[in-house]
Amino acid sequence: MQPSDITGLRDQIDRIDSDIVRLLSERARLALEVGRVKGAVGPRVFDPGREHQVLDAALNENRGPLPATAVKRIFVEIISACRALQQLTRVAYLGPQGTFSHVACLDYFGSACELMPQGSIEDIFRQVARGQADFGVVPVENSTEGAVGATLDELADSQVKTCGETFVHVSQALVSQHPEAADIKTVFSHPQALAQCRTWLAGNLPHCNLIPMQSTAAAAARACQEPGSAAVGNPMLAELFGLQVVARDIQDHALNQTRFLVIGHQHSAPTGRDKTSIVFSTRHLPGALLNALMPLADFEINLTRIESRPAKDIPWNYIFFVDFEGHLEDTKVRKALDAIKPNVHGLKVLGSYPVGRVPEEKVVAGRERLPIETATDEWPNARRAARRS
Repeated sequence: MQPSDITGLRDQIDRIDSDIVRLLSERARLALEVGRVKGAVGPRVFDPGREHQVLDAALNENRGPLPATAVKRIFVEIISACRALQQLTRVAYLGPQGTFSHVACLDYFGSACELMPQGSIEDIFRQVARGQADFGVVPVENSTEGAVGATLDELADSQVKTCGETFVHVSQALVSQHPEAADIKTVFSHPQALAQCRTWLAGNLPHCNLIPMQSTAAAAARACQEPGSAAVGNPMLAELFGLQVVARDIQDHALNQTRFLVIGHQHSAPTGRDKTSIVFSTRHLPGALLNALMPLADFEINLTRIESRPAKDIPWNYIFFVDFEGHLEDTKVRKALDAIKPNVHGLKVLGSYPVGRVPEEKVVAGRERLPIETATDEWPNARRAARRS
């Protein structure tokens, strides 16, 4: 290729960049107009249903060569910047920076918002309930370790609504001041992160003490202070805290994801592809749970999740968290809920919201491993062999 050819291509890129800036400015102007109209009818700025539709439309228009993940990231930031022109959105999350909750916030709301790191899941709910944060982002379940009990307990007791969900691929790393595994005697992390790496830690660091922390970022901060220690968490923790990545992708299951819920006070309008979450308890009678769920089948509503949790006020009693497809404004959903009510106690609708987009599966090839003999187990090895075949 001649230099003149490169110059011509760059001239085309420059013209396209100029068009992009002009169109972004026009989009921002229209977003301000939308904000003025919204202001005349109410204070709501964030519209999860509408933003979900915009992202879906952009992804459906994409024909490459940019991957879908890149297009989504670009449009999340465009939407975030335009939303901020109307009003700065305050979002509470399990902090500090570098946690997977932080990643979930950026993935859902973009960077043009006021992120408010909190010390616990209870604090997130408290900030939203008091109106000190507009929204909160809380982990609710992990694909390998299951439900996050603290979030379920708060959902049952709080008056905030569930208005969105997002999924984050979880890639755990071991970070430390020490590049050599032999120097590591203690490993800090959030209990979920430690559980997700249980087999790897047992095989590679069998003599280390595992110490639970409130967050993976708090674990990294502790690892900075204590010689002979390390933390498990997002690889970005190494850069944030001045640590070294000793090993990457140490989670026991490569396809590890965490589902996060967005909580707030507002209602999410139907999009045509929604999910509804409810919670209730049942009587101690044969078939009580079956009778409670039967209306979903009667109205051909797909159940996507059910989780039990001990009731805090009565020992050995349980409450049930149920997710199913459809929106509260759908006729068949309303009829199903009306049919469920006589069969349960304390039915509470947590909210209806757009179905989150699950990340594409990431199969980790050639994971980085510590130069230490790894414990073997016949059954996990057989399962891995079966998956490969």
